[in-house]
Amino acid sequence: MEFKRVVVTGLGVVSPVGNNAQDYWNNIIAGVSGAAPITLFDAADFKTNFACEVKGFDPSLYLDRKEARKLDRFSQFAIACSDEAIHDSGILNSNVDRDAVGVIWGAGIGGMETFTSECVNFAEGGRKPRFSPFFIPKVISDIAPGHISIRHGFRGMNFTTVAACASSTNALIDALMYIRIGKAKVIVAGGSEATVGESGIGGFNAMHALSTRNDDPSTASRPFDKDRDGFVMGEGGACLVLEELEHALARGAKIYGELAGGGMSADAYHLTAPHPEGLGASLVMERSLEDAGLQPTDIDYINVHGTSTPLGDIAEAKAIQKIFGDHAYQLNISSTKSMTGHLLGAAGAMEAVAALLAVKNDIVPPTINHFTDDPNLDSQLNFTFNHAQKREVRAALSNTFGFGGHNASVLFKKFKG
Repeated sequence: MEFKRVVVTGLGVVSPVGNNAQDYWNNIIAGVSGAAPITLFDAADFKTNFACEVKGFDPSLYLDRKEARKLDRFSQFAIACSDEAIHDSGILNSNVDRDAVGVIWGAGIGGMETFTSECVNFAEGGRKPRFSPFFIPKVISDIAPGHISIRHGFRGMNFTTVAACASSTNALIDALMYIRIGKAKVIVAGGSEATVGESGIGGFNAMHALSTRNDDPSTASRPFDKDRDGFVMGEGGACLVLEELEHALARGAKIYGELAGGGMSADAYHLTAPHPEGLGASLVMERSLEDAGLQPTDIDYINVHGTSTPLGDIAEAKAIQKIFGDHAYQLNISSTKSMTGHLLGAAGAMEAVAALLAVKNDIVPPTINHFTDDPNLDSQLNFTFNHAQKREVRAALSNTFGFGGHNASVLFKKFKG
């Protein structure tokens, strides 16, 4: 079977540093931090009282107020970023066969905000079974792609991928594979997450996973810095419209770049800690390169998982050096989580947009908040500290790794007809 080539024809973003793709890109290139004290709930008694919240988000711009109340915040983000990507792609104005348009969405947790509030209301109500009739439809992770398909009449495959922080990267890989083998012409793919709440912050605090740098939130996410102390929770969503190349060319679509490959692996090591030598991380990059038919020397940039945890950053750096050898020193490496925080299940899609736009625009976003070199990391690696760097970016990888040892990586390259 001859596989179809897959390109990206639309982008959409709702993020802690911008509520559309262009603002998001402008701000990560400028090194803007999205971290600030939490406003969504009273976090005064929590070990961490800051996060990378989405700012100025108004669901009534996309949904009437009655309908918006029926959607958890993670689904509202999904509607907003997918609307932008779909309109950006122009597929609604191109007589596209909507039976051939699918939606594949990633979410690590789903409607955590709704689940928490409904259970609290139940407990405070004297254990009377008074749940909202919208409780289950708001909570389930697969409801977001359902809303997107209903909104636009897309009748292709429709499901959610759940693989912790690798969820939306898995969604992109699934979409890539389905289009390659001719099961869809267009797939709306991405992810969204909304876990800045009592359960999300409290739960990750209990695991000692979050930064507690409450005195200086804007510099708390500091991947690869000696004094990193955990990740910063983020929220939002990102969407990419993936399309069969011939289909996109036939309708005259603009093309951001080509999704050339994807890889998946498992650490098979620990529920939450990465393999100390980056075994799963190296496998997933190797498989992504193989799937794309590229060599390590073809890659110019890696948007790393880089969460700002003590163990994870070191393991990923080791994996890069193992796979890329001497070429590792020619790469730009950066973690945009230093600006957006960690969006959990939505991280992969958000960072895929950054990697793709780096390829398109020949500029690498920075890893901000670097103050002190970590002696456990090779100082000759270019982590793109503190300032964006202009360079030719022929191809880029985007890595995401999740609890449970789930690893996924996607590879974008410049489009050449």
